Amino acid sequence: MPDFFYYVTVVGWLVVVVALSWLFRRRSQEQYIEKMGRILVKLGDPQAQYGLGVQYQTGQGRPPNGQEALKWFRKAAEQGHAEAQFALARIYHGGKGVERDDQKALHWLHKAAEQGHAVAQLNLGRLYHGGRALPQDQDAAVRWLRRAAEQGLATAQFELGALYLEGKGIPPDDQEAVKWHRKAAEQGDAKAQCNLGLMYHGGKGVAQDYQEAAKWSRLAAEQGDAKAQNTLGLMYKNGHGVPQDQQEALQWYRQAAAQNDATAQFNLGVSYEKGDGVVQDDQKAVWWYRQAAERGEPMAQFNLGVMVAKGRGTPQDIVQAYVWMTLAAAHDPRLAKFCATLAKQMTPAQIAQARNQAQGWKPVGPD
Repeated sequence: MPDFFYYVTVVGWLVVVVALSWLFRRRSQEQYIEKMGRILVKLGDPQAQYGLGVQYQTGQGRPPNGQEALKWFRKAAEQGHAEAQFALARIYHGGKGVERDDQKALHWLHKAAEQGHAVAQLNLGRLYHGGRALPQDQDAAVRWLRRAAEQGLATAQFELGALYLEGKGIPPDDQEAVKWHRKAAEQGDAKAQCNLGLMYHGGKGVAQDYQEAAKWSRLAAEQGDAKAQNTLGLMYKNGHGVPQDQQEALQWYRQAAAQNDATAQFNLGVSYEKGDGVVQDDQKAVWWYRQAAERGEPMAQFNLGVMVAKGRGTPQDIVQAYVWMTLAAAHDPRLAKFCATLAKQMTPAQIAQARNQAQGWKPVGPD
């Protein structure tokens, strides 16, 4: 009677046979698919041509070759394949493997957008809105963004909502702004969630509702949106829709400030100057005010100017104080009276020096 090892050997060989059979069958299927693909390409099938272009572009299944990718994308695009048309638009706009040609890029972008390619419609809307490569046309911008938004593209929904909210080039419409922000927010778009939270907080286009404001702000903040993190911090500071909690407020301010959000940096400066939730510390207040001021936050510039003028947390420097107050007053003319008061303590040379520095000042970048 066969022993145990005999059965183990037989079972082992059966497993090997089954595995080899599966591999050969899979390889046969892949060869069949490859063969059918070649046939479809020869027959002029646009989807097969587009797929071949993708393979040449990405190097999947064959060596990458930009010229071959361009050739097959063009063949598919000329037959009306929207994805191929969009691919050509990107190639010509980026100038990768070909000479950059914005006219050809726009030609294929229009073709793809007219066939309902949502991302092409979004990009076309952006171009019309910004007046880049196309004459600025807000009606066209809204039309193309709306077509993309109606297809459910969250980014287009957010950008359309933002146009209605800000009234950039079109009459503002708070109800339309809420409608499109909500659609994008429900798909998880963090910027839309942030703006929707702000609209609920301010009662803009909707009934004021601090709990809804906190809900949407939190969803955006937890995705890392710095503006929402700062907003949620303010809600905790003031007890709007959440229990009042200065420590929670500081936590959210810090997360936003770490991303160089100037308003959050200003709020941290205020917290340290007043000792709200932290040990009062003029030096830390000055440090945070300076971070925000250098990014163009007007109230941070003013507060920094006051502290520099008084020598609080930093050596007194009346010229630098005047520079920061002048920059702040450029955003809010009501602050000009403080510059005038400070000027009474300065010589004409000091005033001229400060004004020259303010005139040549530039904000630091977001990073």
